Amino acid sequence: MSTVPSVSSLVAVRPSTRGQLNGILFVALFAAAVTSLASIPAIAGLGVSPLIVGIVAGALYGNALKHGMPESWAAGVNFSARKLLRIAVAFFGLRVSLQEIAQVGLPGVTVSVLVVVSTLAIGTWAGMKVMKLDRDTALLTAAGSAICGAAAVLAFESTLQSKPHQSAMAVGSVVLFGTLSMFLYPLAINAGWLHLDTLGAGLFFGGTIHEVAQVVGAASNVSPEATHIATIVKMTRVMLLVPVLIVLGLWLNRSRAAAAGGAIGKERGKLVVPWFALGFLALVIVNSLNILPAAATSTVNTLDTFALTMAMTALGMETRIAQIRQAGPRALATGAILYVWLVGGGLAITLGVERLFG
Repeated sequence: MSTVPSVSSLVAVRPSTRGQLNGILFVALFAAAVTSLASIPAIAGLGVSPLIVGIVAGALYGNALKHGMPESWAAGVNFSARKLLRIAVAFFGLRVSLQEIAQVGLPGVTVSVLVVVSTLAIGTWAGMKVMKLDRDTALLTAAGSAICGAAAVLAFESTLQSKPHQSAMAVGSVVLFGTLSMFLYPLAINAGWLHLDTLGAGLFFGGTIHEVAQVVGAASNVSPEATHIATIVKMTRVMLLVPVLIVLGLWLNRSRAAAAGGAIGKERGKLVVPWFALGFLALVIVNSLNILPAAATSTVNTLDTFALTMAMTALGMETRIAQIRQAGPRALATGAILYVWLVGGGLAITLGVERLFG
């Protein structure tokens, strides 16, 4: 029997493929406009990354003009919000190197590990037990606060396979409290409310502020040395995305096996490890070995930022405000609890680590 596809089947495939490509192109053009918008001094000065602008602009479009896009393009939007974001998160590893992590030594690594682990634990507990959020929203909010803001939310969203509005709520928390940190932290240092030396300021800023851009924006108002330390500590937190995602995959595997009645065999033995986390780690090693020329790395990082912006824009387009309203205040309250912990608990961790290694 012949396996050659019929003409009618080819004709049936082409419109859907064309629609998906049109959807991806639409998201790309939208992300290009978002990138230009984010470069406006008034927005760039706030340390708001294109990723944040993307999800906000995408959500505005998705809710105000959701009928203006052909239905056939939805597959392209979904591709950008799912598969493209996994690739982009993997390439985020080119921003981290083992040499940079070694520069801050044990103090930086210790602060990063303690902040990430404690924030994830407190955020999950506060979100699910205190605020009665669903599991995914609580985890996404905790991840955004604990690790690296919107990029962590994207990575967790991909692993959890959660819904767009849940990611949007988590990103909203990152925007609000991360932006607040950009103004509050330098003010507290320069006004003498916090008595931290250069190392302490770098550890505190890099260990507790949400987004990479927000860390740089806040620390640059203190000193170049503090900015350097804060950036490296922040990238150490980013590096912890890999083991956290692997642990998350193992936990999800056990949860699914338990939900299936604890069946032994294929269901229990199947390991859920996100491939993009391993890709992230591989590219960290590539960056550490200086295999790529600096110009090539810079170009790839620029393209990666654009891909992440596309993913966030697509997530925004799939988000519905009505869904956010259902849990918005509770998600924001969870973010507030985490922010209080990051400021108070993060400061205690910083002072304790300085005393321990000082």
